[in-house]
Amino acid sequence: MYARSLFIALLLAASGCYDGVELETIGSMTTGGLESSGVATTTGPAASTGDDPTTTGLDVSSDPMVTSGSTSGFDATTGATDTSSTTSDMDTGTTGDPLAECPRLRVMVAPDPTLNVRSTPSTEFEPVASLVHGAIVDTVAAVQGESIEGNTLWYQIAAPAGFVSGVFVACTQELPPPPPEGYYLPLACGMSAKITQGNNGNTSHSGKAQYAFDFGLALNTPLHAMADGTVVHVYAETGPGDPCYNGGGPECFPYGNLVVLLHGDGSTTLYKHLNEVDVALDEFVPRGGLVGLSGSTGYSTGPHAHVMRMENCGLNNCQSIPLEFIECGVPVQGQTVTSQNCL
Repeated sequence: MYARSLFIALLLAASGCYDGVELETIGSMTTGGLESSGVATTTGPAASTGDDPTTTGLDVSSDPMVTSGSTSGFDATTGATDTSSTTSDMDTGTTGDPLAECPRLRVMVAPDPTLNVRSTPSTEFEPVASLVHGAIVDTVAAVQGESIEGNTLWYQIAAPAGFVSGVFVACTQELPPPPPEGYYLPLACGMSAKITQGNNGNTSHSGKAQYAFDFGLALNTPLHAMADGTVVHVYAETGPGDPCYNGGGPECFPYGNLVVLLHGDGSTTLYKHLNEVDVALDEFVPRGGLVGLSGSTGYSTGPHAHVMRMENCGLNNCQSIPLEFIECGVPVQGQTVTSQNCL
């Protein structure tokens, strides 16, 4: 009887050894947030390799960026994360470089135009820079910071130097595209067209559109990418029967169907007044690839293609910058040009 009572007492004492012990984990990923310029509709980074933006949960048992049991010790002065204190000596099974599977990040903020880059992993201070949707940046460190919709994961990035919320990026192994060697005419190989309005044109090429070109084209003429690029903006809502489908005045400016490609040199190219859009957001389009068909949608007086190279301001209408074509340099109004944009 004494031995049985002793056994029960020891068993109860052993059970009591685990009372009050809690393992510390990093908060789970959630959708939404407030670090993009509007209301984001994308989710945070995938917990595994690749860049699937549809992942909604962070698996702390498998994610190489999470060390189980580590305390949140971010030093805002040095940008370092203190992982010296732990709540358990358990082996998590993670070894090597914690960022080996997340060397770069892809910005995922569509339909919002840009992502804020902060000086610390918080929204306490004003943004120091912004990144356009689809941009790829190098990762420096994964840290904990201010909770954005329940997600405390932030990333330190190399350029522009700063921190971005993990809600609006996805890990990727992809490299940023190299800068293009030049820009070709946005026409099919061997096709000729007349420049109906060049740079500083009297009709509409001033201000933001100072360096634009208009190509006189028949309806539904194929337009092709002037250089390798990724689709960062698409507008394809104007169709037959709409007030601005066959052109119109300045009131129709927002309703011109368009495509914007982001290139490896950080600039973008615009293809506007399209009758048909043949690419989708985030799609990579090789130089010479089909972008869409010419039309007269939006602020337009007839079928043509409005093309220009732009600064990357995160919008679909940014300041134009000088553009020279490999085939003909800077063509002027009335000049006929012939494309060598051949695959």
